Amino acid sequence: MALILFYIASAVAIFATVMMITRLNAVHGLLYLILSLLAVGVIFFLLGAHFAAVLEVIIYAGAIMVLFVFVIMMLNQGQKTINQESDWLKPGIWIWPSLLALILLAEMLVMIVLGDNADTGHVVDARQVGIALYGPYLLAVELASILLLAGLVGAYHLGKPMLKTARRRTES
Repeated sequence: MALILFYIASAVAIFATVMMITRLNAVHGLLYLILSLLAVGVIFFLLGAHFAAVLEVIIYAGAIMVLFVFVIMMLNQGQKTINQESDWLKPGIWIWPSLLALILLAEMLVMIVLGDNADTGHVVDARQVGIALYGPYLLAVELASILLLAGLVGAYHLGKPMLKTARRRTES
């Protein structure tokens, strides 16, 4: 049973990732990226890495995606954005992400009800992850955080000149 759930979660992750890459709209891409990260969290859960699954959902699908949404909101581009937001509220846009999220929810419910886990031989707990991350991989963790901060600052500065030129056009 766990193998079937693994393949379903993998298919959802691959499909959501392909959809994220091919979307022209940044917010639609973010929705599919969140679904892809949730599917990866389900895969971690199936493999017995419960702590890694929780971290995947809380850190990546939660905190970092909210940060990306805030950056997109900071790059607000006036009336065009307001019209675009009203288009996003149409139900047809939410069908695919909602369907994929429901598949992942159904998978999680099946895993919880049946109590079926993949036999990995050992369970990875929070202490082991902490020792591994902040022991030999401390430099890699710090470099990853600096890279994320640089991406945020770069996105803000790339969008900022467009705002200045748009304001000059409206003032003229």
